[in-house]
Amino acid sequence: MWRKLRDELHPKGVELVTVGLDALGAEGCRPFIEAAEPTHPSLIDQHHVLARLFGVINIPSSIWIDEAGMIVRPAEVAPAPPKPDAPSAPPDMPAEMPGRFKAMMSEVVNMPNDTEPYHEALNDWVEKGADSDYALSPEQVVERSRPRTADIARGHAHFELATHLETRGDHEAAVGHYREAHRLVPNSWTFRRQAWSLEGGIDGPMTRFWQGPSDTDPDAWPYEGDWLTDIRREGAENYNERFKA
Repeated sequence: MWRKLRDELHPKGVELVTVGLDALGAEGCRPFIEAAEPTHPSLIDQHHVLARLFGVINIPSSIWIDEAGMIVRPAEVAPAPPKPDAPSAPPDMPAEMPGRFKAMMSEVVNMPNDTEPYHEALNDWVEKGADSDYALSPEQVVERSRPRTADIARGHAHFELATHLETRGDHEAAVGHYREAHRLVPNSWTFRRQAWSLEGGIDGPMTRFWQGPSDTDPDAWPYEGDWLTDIRREGAENYNERFKA
């Protein structure tokens, strides 16, 4: 989907760069990048440096940068491009799908989707550049950017240390720092989901998407929350910030 968007916009002078935030690096991202066969630069950010520098707290997010290298819109939700042939209702889920996945999908359909207004704004900026109503001034960009408090800075430091330990194979030590990062930056879904995805929960190719305790050994789960529990507590409607023109 991002390749299609890039191929549509590139002739108009736009380059799209995708960045995968994944502590496993190429091991975690390569299968998805290769399956997408991108024509645009596809990078991997193993330590979530992009999240620290630009204030990314969830994915997919985008940052608009003009030809002079100036940010004209800070990190915000970036819905996938609209699909004209998309079904009006979600497809029926296979009967053999685990109950947890079914529950997760039922929450996903309740998440807000600002696809049309976001892509209308994007196309307006592509056509008009600095004259677009959606291109923000430097002052507006700063105003909309997320604050970086001392707690947030410490949270990012704990997260980077956890990722370093994870890459060295010291998972047990990494968990403690991931937990502290979650406490200090509680609104970061990228921090939470990254740690949860490293725990598995089930065997097989879908293990990284389970993001919660296993049915057979729930006491082994090392985190206070998990994807499904947190979504239900915070509300699917609050999972992503709404697109603000």
